[in-house]
Amino acid sequence: MSQAKPAVPSRRKSPPPVLKGTTERISAAHTHAFAQFQNAMQWMQQGKYEKSSAIFEALMADGPVELVERSRVYLAACKRHIAPPARNFANDEEQYDYAISLVNTGYYEEAREQLENILARKPEADFALYGLAVLSSMTGAAEACLETLTRAIELNPKNRFQARSDSDFQEMADDPRFTELLYPEIG
Repeated sequence: MSQAKPAVPSRRKSPPPVLKGTTERISAAHTHAFAQFQNAMQWMQQGKYEKSSAIFEALMADGPVELVERSRVYLAACKRHIAPPARNFANDEEQYDYAISLVNTGYYEEAREQLENILARKPEADFALYGLAVLSSMTGAAEACLETLTRAIELNPKNRFQARSDSDFQEMADDPRFTELLYPEIG
């Protein structure tokens, strides 16, 4: 007959001793870090990438492990917005096409920058002036629209005929100065 082995008492490891107050400090630090992460996300959603970047960098340095990788990913996204990649265009017309695509998608300030960059290199670029006139019309800047469109027409009279049928100038249709500019033969 086999003899029964005596039961071996369980040798589970007991948790390491915790100093009084340590868990409360860790918990408070985690709570603060998660609150900071939430703040950074809100700044990012509002387009305030510099502010959110600073928080994400701090969380990467001494935040809880759960937030370090997430902070790294969001920090990279913030940096892309802060310093967008430089675009190299083969020519001014390509940059103009890009600017017009920005106008059509509602990125007016970026579009203005692109058009002004063309004009900085080539002040006589009537197409860039025409683009600025369109942009000014769409954003309700009547004076700027009239000024740039007048200059575009002076440089290239064909712009007058193009503007007559361009629906992007709807905002200017009721302005008598605009009508006079496009139809000087009537006045």
